[in-house]
Amino acid sequence: MKPDARAEAARVVAAVFAGRALDDALSSMATLQDPRDRGFVRVLASAVLRDWRALDALITRMTQRPPAPPVRALLAVGLAQLRSLDTPEHAAVSATVNATRALGQPKSRGLVNAILRRYLRERKALDATLPRVWLPPWLADRIRQDWGTQADAVMAQSRVPGPMTLRIHRGRMTLDAAIKALESAGHTVRPIQGMPDALVLAQPVDLAGLPGFEDGWLSVQDASAQRAADLIAPRDGERILDACAAPGGKTAHLLERAAAQVTAIDCVAERLERVGDTLVRLGLQATTLAEDATTPKDWWDGQAFDAILIDAPCSGTGVIRRHPDIPWLRRPADIDRLVALQRKLLDRLWPLLRPGGRLVYATCSVLSAENALQVESWLADTPDARPRQLPNWGETVGPGQRIQPGGDFDGFYYSVIEKSD
Repeated sequence: MKPDARAEAARVVAAVFAGRALDDALSSMATLQDPRDRGFVRVLASAVLRDWRALDALITRMTQRPPAPPVRALLAVGLAQLRSLDTPEHAAVSATVNATRALGQPKSRGLVNAILRRYLRERKALDATLPRVWLPPWLADRIRQDWGTQADAVMAQSRVPGPMTLRIHRGRMTLDAAIKALESAGHTVRPIQGMPDALVLAQPVDLAGLPGFEDGWLSVQDASAQRAADLIAPRDGERILDACAAPGGKTAHLLERAAAQVTAIDCVAERLERVGDTLVRLGLQATTLAEDATTPKDWWDGQAFDAILIDAPCSGTGVIRRHPDIPWLRRPADIDRLVALQRKLLDRLWPLLRPGGRLVYATCSVLSAENALQVESWLADTPDARPRQLPNWGETVGPGQRIQPGGDFDGFYYSVIEKSD
């Protein structure tokens, strides 16, 4: 049977709601070889996830009994085309109905056809009853609590896909030279004010066709994530620990900035392989360790570090615009678990820093429990730690700066902490 992108998108959506990460589910698409088809599946699945509360409410209202998960996912794929994509109505309905066979659900053909056509007939009345906030209520409540009057903007911008941002390897190419090379290859790019290594592509592209990627003079990394190297400010010869290194973007950026001795740790060996692949592509070297950063007795050689980067495991709520599965995979209890892990990382790694050294704590979260409140609580219990005032490129909250998601930036939080001499 010929592969069907809509059926594949339904399988991906169903996998996400069974607990699988979107990127993981997309990577297992064995039936679609054409990059255009695979890209279309990503667009479809992402559109469903960004509108899931409304789609789920529509399906519940228009069906007498809950459809099987694959059928529910396919209905959502069909409705998403009608609600948020530019698919012509006739094509969206007919192609989605035809996808029932490729999905292995041919008996649902009539149901899918009836639901999609009913939505077109009754769209105005049905849409009037839909939830106004696209995020799960618990997460929306947390964002309102933490962001106040800015909460609506945070939630709205989290629904808008972020741009494709490049990081130029300054050891191999200047920013101006990179702009000329990319423009010569037909790409439209622009720099970001105050970001010395960043360029934004006007249109996302496949990395395989991006000049400079395989040659190691550029990488893909959001502008907010690039702030980490600015704050660590590595110097030649320094010993630096990247405590949660995978997939390796920040590790590489540090080495692009200075000839430092970087130790990159990640507790998952498979993820650490990605760090190694990144370093090889960029022609960089670091010590990589598949270890648990919270148990330094198992891997630390006793020599203090000049700087430590803790890009802490977190909820990822600052990068929802790139990973729309995050709201549906996270649960309230996850936040408490992650906060405990973040605190453990701070407690266990602080003794590894030399007097006068600096620690950068970072998360791609918009939740205060993982950010300002976390660092404030830890500082209160750590007498030899003092926060450093940061450049005013975000919003000062507690002992750090938070970056609101939107435009060129993902949602992030940074705090720089110095150790008393």
